Amino acid sequence: MTQRHVALITGSSKGLGKAMAFALGAKGYAVAINYYNGREKAEETFAEFSAAGHEGMLIQANAIDPEDVSRMCAEVREELGPIDVLVPNATGPQPLMPIEEYDWSFYQEMLDFFIKSPYLLARECLPHMKEARWGRIINIGSEVYDRGVAPFSAYVAAKGGQRGWTRSMANELAPWNITVNMVSPGWIPVERHEDDPEELKAEYLAGVPLGRWGVPDDIGAACGFLASEEAGFITGQTLVVNGGVTTC
Repeated sequence: MTQRHVALITGSSKGLGKAMAFALGAKGYAVAINYYNGREKAEETFAEFSAAGHEGMLIQANAIDPEDVSRMCAEVREELGPIDVLVPNATGPQPLMPIEEYDWSFYQEMLDFFIKSPYLLARECLPHMKEARWGRIINIGSEVYDRGVAPFSAYVAAKGGQRGWTRSMANELAPWNITVNMVSPGWIPVERHEDDPEELKAEYLAGVPLGRWGVPDDIGAACGFLASEEAGFITGQTLVVNGGVTTC
């Protein structure tokens, strides 16, 4: 009998996180869909998720608050079972501003989302993963790190730190058959991009070698693969999903 996996995806009531949740749900994983703000939208997403025949739960929690993270993981374990697939996806505002216009509190907020949150979540989930000798941690990065996008220093710096954490944790957790990877999306228009200037969108699209916009399902598929048994010999890697905008 195929092992039943339980996934927790933070920030998964909309946008790319929603696509990840549906992708793992379609693979038969029980998925905890997390949100912090926007209860009505989150409930609509979970109703859609359930109507598609997927198993899971909806849970409100602040992914950068230690007590909320502990409570959330405990509730997921109680309702769905131990978490063995972890996707820290929650994020905050992402303004582009010259460094003089940022203050340290915003830099700290970016570090909280992209380093503190994965740390808190991993600490909660690793005891079971180690005991089971199976686990998947999938961080969500961004092409902005590879491209050095400006003026975006706080976000880019935090994403760079998250990539380093991914690589180090991959080596640390490999003896327990726990893989740690990163999916780095390109610019994929979702709700947060509704007011982005059309000229910037056109400029970006013109530079995509595959000649089309990415869609959330592209990211969902990448996460579904890295969460699978077939990806068991892949760890410490960054899968950039951007139609060839960055190449190695």
